[in-house]
Amino acid sequence: MTEMPSAVLSIDFESFAHTPAYRSASGSIPDPEAVGPGTMERLLSTLEEYDADATFFVVSDVAQRDPDRIVAAAEAGHEIASHTHTHPLLTDCTPDQRREELERSRAVLESVTGVEVDGFRAPAFDFGDDHFELLAEAGYSYDSSVAPCRSIPGWYGGEWGVHEPTPASDLSPGAPESLTELPIAVMPGIGLPLTGTWIRFFGVHYTLLGMQLLARRGITPVLYVHPWELATLPNVEGVPKRVYVRTGAWMWRAIERILASDFEFVTAREVVEASNE
Repeated sequence: MTEMPSAVLSIDFESFAHTPAYRSASGSIPDPEAVGPGTMERLLSTLEEYDADATFFVVSDVAQRDPDRIVAAAEAGHEIASHTHTHPLLTDCTPDQRREELERSRAVLESVTGVEVDGFRAPAFDFGDDHFELLAEAGYSYDSSVAPCRSIPGWYGGEWGVHEPTPASDLSPGAPESLTELPIAVMPGIGLPLTGTWIRFFGVHYTLLGMQLLARRGITPVLYVHPWELATLPNVEGVPKRVYVRTGAWMWRAIERILASDFEFVTAREVVEASNE
């Protein structure tokens, strides 16, 4: 029997309040922090149904407000990693502020869950020249902040050409050799990410095809989703219409289709560890 290829489903566990779209909107809602984290129970049951492991990149102020949900994910066997403490764009921060975001997030998540936090992902895949050095100093062993896609003006991309786990020192001269970069998956040929906003724009068939094409090249697809994409989003004045496209029920069906595909879903940590053997 042929062994199934591996894939990673990662969840950037943040609330609607953390999104740049909400933060810059002219309108507001009473409790935006509650939009998104409430999907955790269904996420965990869905992952269990498909016998899938996942990595939760958690904004640690969510873990402080709602520790039970993060503990439940850890106790279910999923990996807990960091997505900063307050979800800023790291290039908008001073070096000291970046260091504080990385160190505080790891400390909070380890305190809440009692497990070691090895991985990190930057909000919006945005990071500065000191990124890898700060990560190593804060005790992380891998990063998943590189989006090796074509340049998307106002977003990200255009800088990196790596698609597999890679020593950070290969990307940034002087970066600690102990740190590994695990880039997110992009579609071969067109160079756009397979998930996040792009699955909602292009449909689940786009993502499944990209996963298959990467697997044929021996590359483990690293997918990502936000919990607020799975929620029924409230209408907020000033939030772009693209944010609402195919969220809620459609996105749940898409995630279930992905989990039902012929892949074994493992944690990001497992992929990194296998690459270092």
